[in-house]
Amino acid sequence: MWHNDGVTDDSHNESNAFPPSLDAVDQENDAFGDGGGTKRRGSKSWGKGGGKGGVKERSRERPAPKPLDAAALEQMALRYVERFATTRGRLTDYLMRKIRERGWDGGTGAALAEPGELAQRMADLGYVDDRAFAEQRAAAMQRRGLGARRVAGAFREAGIDEGDAESVAPAIADRAVESALAYARRKRIGPYGDGAGDRKLHEKQLAGMLRAGHRFDLARKIVAAPPSDTPESMDFD
Repeated sequence: MWHNDGVTDDSHNESNAFPPSLDAVDQENDAFGDGGGTKRRGSKSWGKGGGKGGVKERSRERPAPKPLDAAALEQMALRYVERFATTRGRLTDYLMRKIRERGWDGGTGAALAEPGELAQRMADLGYVDDRAFAEQRAAAMQRRGLGARRVAGAFREAGIDEGDAESVAPAIADRAVESALAYARRKRIGPYGDGAGDRKLHEKQLAGMLRAGHRFDLARKIVAAPPSDTPESMDFD
């Protein structure tokens, strides 16, 4: 099952439009060896070479991971896309990082490391879908009250290309007011406030809405709105 890699809100704590988690930062934990251990100093050993005063210390070092080759890199990519909803750009970055950490098998006739081509092959097979990722990430962020600018920043971070970003732009624009009102509800601003507050407070609220990625004109209109039991989106279009 795919997990989410998190969606960032205005406090910079992330998360994902996909089913929870990655949140979580994208990770791949590979186990090499059994970890070994070192016998505690001063413990008794009654086997061979043991006895009083004959304590022996043993230690086993974890073997260094083998350098990656084309087959291992592909298996790593498959494990990653099984666990996480991701993009071609993010998968490419992950594979490049693993090559830097593990090294590349440069033996005679070894294939060159091409993480970008492998990420594209995962997309061609349907394991990676940048547009679907963008659609779901945008919807999740806007439900949490984040505006179009914050969504655009998340797209850049995830490596969403311009074409896929433009394809979901109309849906993001359609949810702009709803998203801004969701933020206002969370922060008790404008129609969700108590009507109290001075100019300084309103300026602070406006600044918060701008940091959350909302348009200035929309944010100002919401901040200035009087308390209401039933604020309507159409009032702020």
